[in-house]
Amino acid sequence: MASLSAEDEGKVLVDADGQTIGIVTTVEENTAYVDPDAGITAAVMSAIGRGETNEDAIVVEGDLVETVTDAELRLGSSA
Repeated sequence: MASLSAEDEGKVLVDADGQTIGIVTTVEENTAYVDPDAGITAAVMSAIGRGETNEDAIVVEGDLVETVTDAELRLGSSA
């Protein structure tokens, strides 16, 4: 289980196999909201704290995230 924070906004969410799912646009209360269609603009806006949660966002609880690095959040194999 990972502890997610606003510092994780703008990072890429990947599955256990390293396949990109989307970009974390917002983090609230240890929950990441991921835009599966985000481009480079969304990544930059999220990284500077200007990300927005849209209705297509994928909701990822912190307990599903196995690893957090400077660039990505990686889901565990059970996610």
